[in-house]
Amino acid sequence: MANDGLKELYIDELKDLYNAENQLLKALPKMAKAAWSEELQAGFKEHLEQTRGHVERLERIFESLGASPRGKKCMGMEGLVKEGSEVMEEDFEQAVKDAALIGAAQRVEHYEIAAYGTVSEFAKILGEEQHVSLLEETLEEEKETDEKLTSLAKEINPQANQDGDQGGAPKSTRRTKH
Repeated sequence: MANDGLKELYIDELKDLYNAENQLLKALPKMAKAAWSEELQAGFKEHLEQTRGHVERLERIFESLGASPRGKKCMGMEGLVKEGSEVMEEDFEQAVKDAALIGAAQRVEHYEIAAYGTVSEFAKILGEEQHVSLLEETLEEEKETDEKLTSLAKEINPQANQDGDQGGAPKSTRRTKH
């Protein structure tokens, strides 16, 4: 069959996403705990619940494929989670730390948006219409989370700027790399 190569790639990418989502299940509670803003804490907790739903949807897809979701480590998410952990260890205070957490979270969301967009297109080509529906539902939730983070950033970043002007973090602990 001509689709065997793409189907293998599709399953491989789904495994990558499954591992990525499971890494997030561990990281999001830590991010919520590190956040200063109650709104940001609540946002991380809400996304944790959504992430549980994302894992369940992926499990349904794997079940329908007769495949195991295990067996792959998502190195991209591992790196993003590590960067987020570094942010949590910084000496930033209050809104400055929240601004950094939002940046880390948005990098995660953009990674997930790209990944879900890709597998959704694979599912369309492979004729997996039920999968497309589940994947696009998750994709929309990831986009909504990114929009919520942008909205929070518009509130928190000006405060972070004021905090920074008042010595919110020593220059030696400010992150300069991207």
